[in-house]
Amino acid sequence: MNYGQGWIPAGGRSMSLANASSTFNDVWAFHNNPGALADVEKISAGIYYENRFLLKELQSQAIAISIPLKVGVISFGGNLYGYNQYRSYKAGLGYSMKLSEMVYAGVQLNYQGIQFLEYYGSKNTVTAEVGVYTKFTEKWRLGVSVFNLGRAKLSDYEDDRFSTIMRLGSSYDFSEKLMLALELEKDVDNPLRLKTGVEYEVLREFYLRWGAKTTPLELSFGLGYHLKQVHLNIGSAYHQLLGWAPHFSIAFIDE
Repeated sequence: MNYGQGWIPAGGRSMSLANASSTFNDVWAFHNNPGALADVEKISAGIYYENRFLLKELQSQAIAISIPLKVGVISFGGNLYGYNQYRSYKAGLGYSMKLSEMVYAGVQLNYQGIQFLEYYGSKNTVTAEVGVYTKFTEKWRLGVSVFNLGRAKLSDYEDDRFSTIMRLGSSYDFSEKLMLALELEKDVDNPLRLKTGVEYEVLREFYLRWGAKTTPLELSFGLGYHLKQVHLNIGSAYHQLLGWAPHFSIAFIDE
């Protein structure tokens, strides 16, 4: 799984929509598509927690901060996954900027590693990721991102490497209340995954979300409530064999 090799998606809205999130222009774009961060207009910070399959050994935590500048947006963030005998981690710095009226791009450098304390020690390295975000119209968006662009090596044994993930996604607002997101995700070592998510604003600033992934099949759902300066999102994914993976995030936006 991607979680075991360094790429850990984050953000309650994203995870409730099956992580079909390469077009989401919020602070969690730090973990999903650095290109979309260029469309963030206010200082934002967020924290995230997930408990995969309700196992304490498979917990993940993440933070993200984005700061718009006169030109571009600078971002910081990181995540932890696992427990004291096995843990993966990442800390990164990114810069994103608007290239034209339609096109935004971002780059990010990450210091990341994996620890097997009892048996294998640890491995640390630097990885890079890039992303492009395009707004064809106010309703239709396209996102492309590549994580671990240089195929950083984990070990010499069987040429083991950190995951390289390529994502191509699109989202469309059918109305002020209804949004559909579609995405293709390819890990170079695993089959292509199709992901889709639907978001519906039931009441003002109160959202229902559904999502699904293939290979393997995983369903997700969630709720979101967006106050003026605080965005709360909760939900869960469900794997057909392994069970539930609840998640939660809160983001603060400077007005």
